[in-house]
Amino acid sequence: MNTLLWVVFPYVCLTTFVVGHIWRYKYDQFGWTTRSSQWYEDRLLRWGSPMFHFGILCVVLGHVMGLLVPKSWTEAVGVSQEIYHFLAVSVGLLAGVLTLVGLAILVYRRRTTGPVFQATTPMDKVMYAFLVVTILLGLANTLGWQAPGIGSGGIAVDHYNYRDGVSIWFRQFFTLQPDAQLMAAAPLGFQLHILVACALFALWPFTRLVHVFSAPLGYLTRPYVVYRSADRRPGAGVGTHAPRRGWESRPELPQR
Repeated sequence: MNTLLWVVFPYVCLTTFVVGHIWRYKYDQFGWTTRSSQWYEDRLLRWGSPMFHFGILCVVLGHVMGLLVPKSWTEAVGVSQEIYHFLAVSVGLLAGVLTLVGLAILVYRRRTTGPVFQATTPMDKVMYAFLVVTILLGLANTLGWQAPGIGSGGIAVDHYNYRDGVSIWFRQFFTLQPDAQLMAAAPLGFQLHILVACALFALWPFTRLVHVFSAPLGYLTRPYVVYRSADRRPGAGVGTHAPRRGWESRPELPQR
């Protein structure tokens, strides 16, 4: 069962994530969009969208730091476990709450704005449910980071540190040698968080989340777009005049 949960299932989700995006891009490029609904309502969107996107960006960066960077590396540069714990809990809670509040605003907007609700697909609703559960479990784990667990030696300990278990399993996952026992020894909250997150990644290619990989990076290297005003010199035509700074009234057009 441990091998099924912590080896087979994550790899199936990762394969679905990769192959699903390739399939979606090949056969549904016109559907590769967020289906923007700003036209229907922008007051709630103006608050919810920045909160969610900035919050989730901080959450991702925090996961990269906590899962991919070994504990020995941070200690080598002078960051003790106590300092790391304080930063992880404080910044992690702030980012998680910001993400959850932004998501709540977006879900409320989608449910109460008629045209936006009508444009919501069943897959969108499933995606929102998995996203909310993943965030809530992450916040719960952040608050209870030092929950009782089992150490790397198989001995019960009073405080569980995910960097000694979950993080090691996560890095082994990309070297194709994951140790299922590391996740089996983690507290239930971490296990549920990983399983729901894996399922969310499997759903990812079939939802509006694909727009994450459509960032307009080409704008950084494309040539400048030069805008020039019309050449209105005196005598160039009837009714033309030299442009002046500031506001001026528009002449009324002749009635026909």
